[in-house]
Parts: sequence; C-alpha cells; structure tokens
Amino acid sequence: MQKLSAYRRFTPVLTAVSILVFLAVLSAAPSGAAQNPSSSSATPQAGAQAPAAQKPADAQKPEDQQTPAETLKVSVNVVGLFFNVKDKHGALMPNLTKDDFEVFEDGKPQTIKYFAAESNLPLTLGILIDSSGSQLRVLDMEKEVGGAFLRQILTDKDEAYVIDFNIDAELIQDYTRDVHRLQAALNKVKINTGFTSPVPGAGGPVPTAPGSQKGTVLYDAVYLSAHDMLAKEVGRKAMILLTDGEDEGSQLKIRDAIEAAQKSDAIIYVLLCADRGFYGSFQVGYSGEGEMRKLTEATGGRVINVGNKFDKLKEAFDQIAAELRSQYNLGYTPTNAVQDGSYRKLEVKSKQSYKVQCRAGYYATPREPLPQ
Repeated sequence: MQKLSAYRRFTPVLTAVSILVFLAVLSAAPSGAAQNPSSSSATPQAGAQAPAAQKPADAQKPEDQQTPAETLKVSVNVVGLFFNVKDKHGALMPNLTKDDFEVFEDGKPQTIKYFAAESNLPLTLGILIDSSGSQLRVLDMEKEVGGAFLRQILTDKDEAYVIDFNIDAELIQDYTRDVHRLQAALNKVKINTGFTSPVPGAGGPVPTAPGSQKGTVLYDAVYLSAHDMLAKEVGRKAMILLTDGEDEGSQLKIRDAIEAAQKSDAIIYVLLCADRGFYGSFQVGYSGEGEMRKLTEATGGRVINVGNKFDKLKEAFDQIAAELRSQYNLGYTPTNAVQDGSYRKLEVKSKQSYKVQCRAGYYATPREPLPQ
C-alpha cells in the first residue's frame, strides 16, 4: 500500500554547515622573494561564512589582484534546537544565557556551540484545519480566529500555507506572505458531508478504505505537511492543527507522523476544537487528546484544549504567538558523529529548574553531499 504520492526524499534534520576559509597569498617584495601566507580563521555561527582575508591598501597591486584565492571547504554537522522556557506558573522566561542551560544527547552532555534568544527569525507556518463532520459547529470559529492569528503573527519575512483534511488531505493555499490569500483559503474550507469529488493537492488526495466516504486523515495530513512542505525549509518551522484529535482512515500511523515531523524539525501545536454536542448526539466517545499529546511532546509543542469556546481559542492563539516570538536557539556538534539514521534522544535542562519546552529527539540522517 502506497503512503502518499509525489513525495520528495527525506531531508536530514542535521544542518550541514559549510565553513569557507579563504587563504590569500601576499607577495613580500616585487623581486619575487619568499612569500608569507595570511588567513582568516574565525569560526562563524551556523549558516554564516567567514569573510575573506583583506589585503592592506598598499598591497593592492595589479599582479596581486590577478591571483585567485585558494578555498578550503570544511563541513561540520550541527544539531539546531528552538525551544521555550517557562517558570512553574507557565510564564515565559526571557533574557537567559547559554550558561543557564545544559544539553544532553542520549544522556551524554554536549557542548553548546552557539546560542541566541531569537524572536525575529523568519517563520514558516502551516495551518492544518479539520473539516470532518465533527467540526460542524466550530469550523466558522476556527476560520475567524485563525485568520486573526495569521494577521497578528506573520511579518513580511514569514510564510504560511493551509492544508484542509477530512477524507483526504489537500493543500489549499501554498506558501504565501499574503494574509488575505490565507484568509480566503480558510474561508473556502467546508465540512465534508460524506460525498466528495477528489481534487489533487500538493501530494494528491489521500484515499480512505474502499467504499468509505467518512473519515479524518489527520496523521496523513501531518505527514504531508512535514514531509512535502517543511522538510526542505530552514529556520523556524511550526504547524498548528485545528482538530478534535480523532483520526479515522489514515493510511499512516501516528508514529509515521511524529517521525516525519521530527525529521523536518517542525514544532507542532494542537488546538483541540471539539463540539462536545456532536459526540453526545452520536453516542460516541472522545479520545483524541492522548494521541495529540504524543505528537506535540515529541516535537516541542503542546496541546491546548479550547472545546467550542471562541475566547479560549483566541487565548490559545495568543499563547502560541507569544511562544513563537520568545524562542531560544542553540546548536551543538554531536559527540556521536556517526550518521546512521538512528534516533537520538534530546534533553535541554535549565540550571534554575525552569521547564524547557523542546523536541524530544532527532534522526541522525546522513546529509546530502555538498554541490561540486
């Protein structure tokens, strides 16, 4: 059984950091006497490049300018983490430093290579909205408050997309900075009434069991969002799920969704929007919260239960906005340098015993070769 069509290859979670060191050769004298090399060896933060060594003004001669610089490329694998820190009352703790934290991989201490309190890095955000029948009485609320949140959180350097899921998962708005287009996409979402005319999205619709027109392919939607949309992106990445947390008909399991999310380095928030009256009228139990907690705790997000209350949903979005603006960012080079695809457990500890909200681990997947 195929999972989802048109999927690209997995992208490693490990960041390949290319450090370029330029060695410029200076002439000691016009007569061609012995030459002394000079180099710049400052180590940049992840993703940065060391500048080429500069010649003094009096050494800028035509023959020197014709000499090409020799380039040495060194690749270093760095694990990057975005996380929040809260006190025992749940209040965000800003203004902490690198010395306030310890990082462990599989229980072994790691050396923090870089650290920053980054609240303005570009954000890539996915909004996943459940349009199955159980959302009938909360969907309009989700559209309104979700649109207001996007207007609040997105800056001119951020991007977002919208995925709708019921019996299939479909990308209804690709990456855009335009909040009007995002709101228009939310407004197009309609409750699945049990009849569908499949329209392929980014990865095509996700089929359910033969003869079935009911379902909520939540896990397939998370996989699609992580694997097709976020895996190739860099920087801060997050998903927000508006759902009751119930999955019915996905081809994938929750472990597949979690693995894809961790490999894409995406934080997942789940806003549990549940019409309790729907469950009562159909005499079925509601049990989605437990699985959603597995999903969020593994990725560094959390579950916020809003039921069908407008004010609770707005407050939840406000909390997420504050957390996304208050993230710390650190990186380290693993002491276990073997890239065998194995899962590595992560733990960031606060020396002041604050609560750290961080993803639970990553996959040590071999990186793709550098371009020649």
